[in-house]
Amino acid sequence: MSLQSTVPHIYEGLAWEELPLALRSQLPLHKSDIEKAKAIVALGFPEVQAVLPHLLVWLQDYNWPVAQVLVPFLAGLGRDVVPEVRTVLQGDDEVWIYWVLTKVVAEMPEDAISDLRNALKDLADRPSVEGVDLVALEILDGVDGE
Repeated sequence: MSLQSTVPHIYEGLAWEELPLALRSQLPLHKSDIEKAKAIVALGFPEVQAVLPHLLVWLQDYNWPVAQVLVPFLAGLGRDVVPEVRTVLQGDDEVWIYWVLTKVVAEMPEDAISDLRNALKDLADRPSVEGVDLVALEILDGVDGE
C-alpha cells in the first residue's frame, strides 16, 4: 500500500480520497517536509483551492518548518481563504486559532479581515487562556481604527 493511499495522521477528518492524486501527492507529509510545502505553494491559487483546509492544519504549530513556508502564501490569498480560516476560528483549538490569527489573519488585506469580523468579535468576547481574545480585539481595532 502506498503512502498516498492512506490518510496521513495530520489530514484525518479532512477530505482525502476525493482529492486528485496529483494534488494529494504534493501535500506535505510531516512537519519538516519543506520541499512539498514549497511545491504546493508554487502551484498557486486556484489550483490548490481544494487543499486549503489541508494546508491550514500545518498552522496548528507555527514552530513547524512547513507552517513557516505556508503562512505567507495563505495570508496572501485574502478572501480566497476566508471560509477555511473562519472554520478554524470557530473551532476550539485555541493554540491553532492563535497562530492563524497572528500569522494569517493579521497579515490579510482589510477586505478579507472585514469578512471575518463576526468570527473575530465572537473570539474577542470569549475569554481565552492563550490570549486569543486579545489578539482578535487587536485585529478588529486595527481594521476599525484605520
